[in-house]
Amino acid sequence: MAQNGSIRGRRQPNILVIGTPGTSKTKTSSALVEATQLRHICIGDLVREKNLHDGWDSEFESHLINVDLVLPQVEDLMEGGGNIVDYHGCDFFPKRWFDRVVLLQTDNTVLYDRLSRSGYTGSKLTNNIKCEIFQVLLQEAEESYPEDIVVALKSDTIEDITRNV
Repeated sequence: MAQNGSIRGRRQPNILVIGTPGTSKTKTSSALVEATQLRHICIGDLVREKNLHDGWDSEFESHLINVDLVLPQVEDLMEGGGNIVDYHGCDFFPKRWFDRVVLLQTDNTVLYDRLSRSGYTGSKLTNNIKCEIFQVLLQEAEESYPEDIVVALKSDTIEDITRNV
């Protein structure tokens, strides 16, 4: 933090909340917004609402995000600070945007149950569980951001979410 009380030249921090689908990113981000009054930017919603994608991947049942369309949509907001960004990945965001990167991790049994209840099946379910088992997003975060701003937090229960906030 700079001597004038700002964070990387901003008056308020930018926080990135990432994790495999089903790790309660949006629930955690919403609770964090309520506690801090920062702005919530859900990248998945933004992609859907503004058609910032290159179509649909039928195997994974998700949009193919177009980074070149997404980044300009949030650039000015990020430069101003005061944002909680919620998305499953992190490697395409500029390093300068974030003061903290929070990776939510969920026990595989809990995650399997959550994803199954949400309608995940087949390769979409299997690939997300494997992503969590092999800690793909932790590796991505550690390779993309300075070690001192990345923190991994357990997100199995409502109590975990409350403690994380």
